[in-house]
Amino acid sequence: MSAVDWKQRPEGGGFAAIWLIRAIARRGGRLLARSLLWPITAYFLVLRGPERRASRAYLRRVLAVRPNLLHVARHIHTFASTILDRVFLLSGQLQRFDFTVTGLAGLEAQLERGQGVLVLGSHLGSFDALRALATRRPDVRVRVLLDKGHNPAMQQLLDTLNPELARDIIDAGQPGPAIVLAMKEALDQGALVAMLADRAVANEATVSAEFLGDVVRFPAAPWLIAGVLHVPVTLAFGLYRGGNRYELVFEPLSDGLSLPRHERPQALSGLVQTYAARLQHHARRAPYNWFNFYDFWQTHDATAVRDENPGPGRAPAGDGGAAVRRLS
Repeated sequence: MSAVDWKQRPEGGGFAAIWLIRAIARRGGRLLARSLLWPITAYFLVLRGPERRASRAYLRRVLAVRPNLLHVARHIHTFASTILDRVFLLSGQLQRFDFTVTGLAGLEAQLERGQGVLVLGSHLGSFDALRALATRRPDVRVRVLLDKGHNPAMQQLLDTLNPELARDIIDAGQPGPAIVLAMKEALDQGALVAMLADRAVANEATVSAEFLGDVVRFPAAPWLIAGVLHVPVTLAFGLYRGGNRYELVFEPLSDGLSLPRHERPQALSGLVQTYAARLQHHARRAPYNWFNFYDFWQTHDATAVRDENPGPGRAPAGDGGAAVRRLS
């Protein structure tokens, strides 16, 4: 499965599995629910060949060894653990977890500038764990960009667990202009707007960067939007450390990006390479936290997405480009 068609792959388990986990977690507690994670892991090992192969391909790069089934099982089990914890994190039960936070002072300094902050994450670790920020800064509203249509089971779960949080979701399934306008409104109100910046989709403008020994294409849209809105940008990682422990890392990147057209290709290349380097750094620190279970290195379809390199007066391709054109 190539990187550009990852959205066509159904989420593992579907409605029944997610709601079964929810019921057991809420009625029997986290300890009982965690006992079910190994059967779930076995399901993925036996029946989900594309994910199993993707895990091996990634682990071979990050561990620099030939991974065996035990490596893959640990990888999938880590993923399943964060999915279970999502039930508790989204329902506000943050007291169940032990959070270590670094870099918060830099993020707070950005917030003191009087505008919102664009927080760029990835599918490394748990983005939901970043909600622990509410225990440190309950005055800050967090708006997450999420494609509601890609995982309807998880969206329905969120609607049930935390309707207020569900209403704060910015739907990434909207047309590009609507997405960016919603982000602008939230940022103007001083909110943190969080989005993932490591997955590109078909026909989306991309920027190449070195990552774990090869060249990978990352989406250009997050950076183009940040440049148009001129808002502070912070990188964020929520790493699962086993048991009930999470490590939250905030790394301020810019107090306000500016991407003049004549400098855009070079500026984008530098920004995305910085992002890729930090992603690689934390992937090596927590190798089993990588949750892109598809051919991330595009070995089967390397030409399906384009590099972002617009000439003078041209806008980038894809919905992100359309949104930028509308706001420019």
